[in-house]
Amino acid sequence: MIVIDKILSAEEVNTYREILANAPWNDGSKTAMGMAASVKNNNQADASNTHVRQLANQLLARIGETPKLVSAALPHKIFPPCFNRYSETEEYGYHVDAAVMRIPDTNEVIRSDISMTTFLSEPEEYEGGELIISTEFGQQAIKLPAGYAVVYPSSSLHKVTAVTKGQRVAAITWMQSMISESSIRQNLYQLDQTIQTLIQEGKTSRTELDNLHNVYHNLIRQFTQL
Repeated sequence: MIVIDKILSAEEVNTYREILANAPWNDGSKTAMGMAASVKNNNQADASNTHVRQLANQLLARIGETPKLVSAALPHKIFPPCFNRYSETEEYGYHVDAAVMRIPDTNEVIRSDISMTTFLSEPEEYEGGELIISTEFGQQAIKLPAGYAVVYPSSSLHKVTAVTKGQRVAAITWMQSMISESSIRQNLYQLDQTIQTLIQEGKTSRTELDNLHNVYHNLIRQFTQL
């Protein structure tokens, strides 16, 4: 579970919110699969709307431009971001994201390895609405500033608690990683982040950095599934 700081700027968040405020919204339960549909109570922006699609494409591009996110997810395929809204009393009970998802309007499918929630509402704008993720260390409650994102394994049991005041707007997406095994992804992420830190500190020789890069990329070759 990794937090991505300011994947969207404050100005971009404001633009997203202004456009979404005037976009058509549908019953979110209609987009859920299997058992998740019975516990999903929210609204989802109409993905066929031109303006909503443009926002989704912008966020999709931003994912590829965010080094920390690429390092954490090593994405191979990405489901187009969706936008959801929780008003008072609305929630999404415990569920696991579908393992295989069909990309809208295509015959292409992805395996959901990683889920990402990008917050578009400030924490003080609503009460409740925490993203609760069950981990081996217990339940983790996530409520981030607008423009921040959290990535976590799609296999995790998770929920969004009921909003009791205000409104919570967020974007969600799923990624198929080049590395399907989460523990290997985590090790590669830690290795890459260590290399980046050493580069920034400027105290490690080029030869040593090249050796670390060699190990990193050879591990990716060994474990990549394309």
